[in-house]
Amino acid sequence: MKHFLAAFPMILSLGLLACGKSEAAKPAAAAPPVVVSPVVQRDAAIYREWIGTTEGDVNAEIRPKVDGYLLRRVYTEGGFVRQGALLFEIDARQVQAQLQQAEANLAQAQSGLVKADRDVARFEPLAAQKALSQQELDNARSAQTAAGATVGALRAAVEQARLNLSWARVTSPISGIAGIAQTQVGNLVGPQTVLTVVSKVDPIRVRYQIGEQEYLQLQRDPAMRSAELELTLSDGSIFPQKGHVLLSDREVDVKTGTIATIGIFPNAANVLRPGQYAKIRAATEVRRGAILVPQRAVNEMQGAYQVAVVGADNKAQIRSVEVGPQIGHMWLIDHGLQPGDRVVVEGFSRLKSGLVVQPKEASPEATAPVSGVPASPSTAGSR
Repeated sequence: MKHFLAAFPMILSLGLLACGKSEAAKPAAAAPPVVVSPVVQRDAAIYREWIGTTEGDVNAEIRPKVDGYLLRRVYTEGGFVRQGALLFEIDARQVQAQLQQAEANLAQAQSGLVKADRDVARFEPLAAQKALSQQELDNARSAQTAAGATVGALRAAVEQARLNLSWARVTSPISGIAGIAQTQVGNLVGPQTVLTVVSKVDPIRVRYQIGEQEYLQLQRDPAMRSAELELTLSDGSIFPQKGHVLLSDREVDVKTGTIATIGIFPNAANVLRPGQYAKIRAATEVRRGAILVPQRAVNEMQGAYQVAVVGADNKAQIRSVEVGPQIGHMWLIDHGLQPGDRVVVEGFSRLKSGLVVQPKEASPEATAPVSGVPASPSTAGSR
C-alpha cells in the first residue's frame, strides 16, 4: 500500500501527459466553405405595382327608341362594328302607319291654311272699301295665324314619325367591339330593353386603386405623372404597348383609403377586351448609386434582415441591414453595406461573427432567386 501511494503521483503525471498529447494531436477545425458575391452599385429604377381591370374607353348600351318586335340581328356578336353600322331591325309597321297618319294630318292642315290665306286676301280689299267689317277681317287673319301654327305642329309630328321609322333600324353610335345580343329575335322590345353593348377598346382603359399617399406623390411629382405604364396580363405576358396615367377619380374611398386611377393603353389590334385582369407596373423613382445584393444573401430573422460579409482576412461578420424593394433577383439595401463588400449567398447558417471561412466566388446560378420565390419587382414601400 505504501508503494502504491508513493507511485500515485507518478501515475497521475503520466496520465496528464498522455491526455495533453491526445489533445495536441487533434487537428484544428477546418474553415467552413461559403459562396460569396460582391455587392453591386448602380443606378436602380424603383417600380410600383397595382392590380386592376381593363375597361372600354366608351361603353355604349344599345337600346331601341321605339316599341316593336325584334325581327333580326345583323351584326356578328363579339366582332368589330363601325359607327353607323346596322345592328338590329325592329318591326316597323306600327311606326310606318304613324308616319302615314301624320302626313295625312299635315296635308289636311295645309289645306286649311290655303283657305285661310285666300280668305284674308279676299277680305282685305273689301274691308278697305268698307264693304266688310273690320271684325270679319280680324277673324280671318286670326284663322290664318292658327292654321299656320297647326301646319307647323303637324310638320314636326311628321318629322318625329320619320325619326321613329328610322329608329326601327338600330345602328351603332360608336366604332368598337359589339357584345353578345341580350335579347332574342322575336322578343317585344322597347326603350328600356338593352339589346347589346358596344365598347370602344382602342385605346383601352385600366382601372386600378392607388393609396392616398401614392396619389399625393402622383400630384406633386411630374416624373411620376409622366411615367410609362407597363401592363402584365393574366398569363404573365407583357402587353407590347406602353400606357400612361389618364386621370384619378374625384374622391378617396374612406373604407380602403384608396382612389381609383385610370391608365390608358393603345390597343389597335383589339387584343384587350373589357374585364381582363391587368397588373400595372411603373418606374416611379431612380436611386442613384444604389447598393444591390442577390436575394439569397438576405436573411430575415424575426422581422429584421441580416447579411454575412466576408472581409479581406476571410473573416465573416454578421450585419443587420435595412432593405428596400426587390429589383429583379436583386435586393436593394438602404443601410448596412458599402461598395466593395462581399456577401455570403450560400452557407449563412454555419456562420457567426469572427469566424474564418473559405470564400468561393458565386456562379450566376448561385445568385439567382430561391426556387419558388418570384423575381419580379415588389411594390415599393410594401415592407
